[in-house]
Amino acid sequence: MTDRATETRVDEVEDRLVTAVAVGEYLPGSRLPPERELAGLLGVARVTVRGALARLVDRGLLETRRGRGGGTFVRDQEAGAASDSVGRTLLARWAGIQDTADAIALLHGALAAAAAERITMDQAAGLRERLEAFRTATSGLAKQQADAVLHRSIIDAAQNDVLRSTLASLESQISIAAPAHLWGTVDGMAAMEARALRDHEELVAAVCAGRVAEAGRIARQHVGIDVELLERAMLRAGQVPTGPV
Repeated sequence: MTDRATETRVDEVEDRLVTAVAVGEYLPGSRLPPERELAGLLGVARVTVRGALARLVDRGLLETRRGRGGGTFVRDQEAGAASDSVGRTLLARWAGIQDTADAIALLHGALAAAAAERITMDQAAGLRERLEAFRTATSGLAKQQADAVLHRSIIDAAQNDVLRSTLASLESQISIAAPAHLWGTVDGMAAMEARALRDHEELVAAVCAGRVAEAGRIARQHVGIDVELLERAMLRAGQVPTGPV
């Protein structure tokens, strides 16, 4: 019975990791967090994470590198290579994802509105620098990291630790890699990055100019990109998401 329960947990972690790779939480070439950190993020034992990682190395989704700078890395994948696992995982979680995503969007809106109301001149200058860093970052992982830094700057400008911690808790329920946002597939990445840049430009302009309602609206809409990417992953896996987000 214990062995069966352990296998079930390994199956679940394997599916979560497959989905995380398929929707761009961890991009090709990026290093996964250490086993101990992944175990904490997923709420399981290290031995469970180790078993799931070993399976994914065997399947060719991940690779292990030794020595300085080593670890477990995401390999380049063929589109749809893990669609069965993606479909099972997202379909089982979809109702909860919808409710959680709605709450995340509302919180991002509230934080952006608060930032627009409270941002200092120094913070505004820093936020414009973060926007420029996103604009000039190379496609893929560097853009994803610059995106996370920009959003953290807006959250910091809101000056509310309760909202910040609540948002972090909710995002971790959807994204293993939170606060890094989903980044889609390699094929659609350029279009998604261009869209994100337009949203970022409008959002930063609204926050820095103190346009409270506009900043909140733009932030809520921008976060919808994550849900769209999850929906696309389901469709690629042959599952049809139902119900409004």
